[in-house]
Amino acid sequence: MVVTKCTSFERLTNAKLFLLLAFFISGLHAAVLPEDRSDAMYHSYEGGGMKIDGPSILIRKSLFDKVSVSANYYIDNVSAASIDVLANASPYTEKRTEYSLGADYLINKTTLSTSYTNSTENDYEANTAYFGVSQDFFGDLSTLSIGYSKGWDLVGNSTDASFEEEANRQNYKINWTQIVTKNMIMSAGLETVTDQGYLNNPYRVVRFWRVENGVQTIGKKTEVYPETRTSTAFSLSAKYYLPYRAAIKLEGRTFSDTWDIKATNYEVAYIHPLNDHWHFEGKVRTYKQSQARFYNDLFESENFQNFMARDKEMSDHSNISYGVGAVYQHELADGGFFKKFTVNLYVDYFQFDYNNFRNELASRDDPGLLGNEPLYSFDATVTRFFFSVWY
Repeated sequence: MVVTKCTSFERLTNAKLFLLLAFFISGLHAAVLPEDRSDAMYHSYEGGGMKIDGPSILIRKSLFDKVSVSANYYIDNVSAASIDVLANASPYTEKRTEYSLGADYLINKTTLSTSYTNSTENDYEANTAYFGVSQDFFGDLSTLSIGYSKGWDLVGNSTDASFEEEANRQNYKINWTQIVTKNMIMSAGLETVTDQGYLNNPYRVVRFWRVENGVQTIGKKTEVYPETRTSTAFSLSAKYYLPYRAAIKLEGRTFSDTWDIKATNYEVAYIHPLNDHWHFEGKVRTYKQSQARFYNDLFESENFQNFMARDKEMSDHSNISYGVGAVYQHELADGGFFKKFTVNLYVDYFQFDYNNFRNELASRDDPGLLGNEPLYSFDATVTRFFFSVWY
């Protein structure tokens, strides 16, 4: 039996923990270690037949005023009944656990950072080691950050105990942050990722035309991807602190890779305070992507080309998302162990539209639609609720 599992996006492996206006405040000072804090979060993704949720715990503590150490534990509980799963197998459930350890070391105006992350599920293990350096210049008005990470993954197959493949990746990034005025910060970043090894999903299949007993029908076989990939992304953002303590953020990002995928996304966000305790956020984000050169919804024959893919995330598609957030912050009495706490809720709503990926389930009810099913689209909601405390 073929089992088709969710994509990396659908797993929602990374949840953002926003502190809203804190960036504007901390950005006006010299290099400092991250504040001592702990976070407890519940995250949820639901859409397109996928449901992913679970808790996350983060603890950060400084030592000797020069070192800050952190530990994070993250769980994804996955229930999958997406279009890929329903078209080729039966719904399934699984659990992914992730932990990471990190440290930051402050030397004058230089911060050295390192971390290790391990992610494990029943048929996939990912490991990532990171090292970065950040340096302030020009009276602390400018910050240059450089980072490098190396990942090594082990890919398995729950239906074939003998299946075992490796995938390796390297990530290089550089970022320049500039305080332009007392109210405005701008940032530019460049990131390059190289991947090598087994880069496709062992469960996913492609469709192709075939003739069976003189009748044209559709066959299926496992995807085949190239074993190398290099991608480059450039981002530019600006954050402006408004006179009435609110803030606005603008961001744009471009992406391209050696598989001929090109993508752009733009985001605008507005953050508004209410008295000394509440902050509210609203944002809109758009994303548009072209297809990989070896992608096709339906190939003309079984061996039409060397590399063949039908992962919808490799197709020509776009999405728009709308997000809202609310943060309650409360300062605690002086002299106690705990300094303050926040309660945070963020909800994002996504609309996905695929321009050349079709809903093959439609042709089961109406065989006349075979190969010409309606284009696929779906909505999704991402929820993050977390509690943070500083000490």
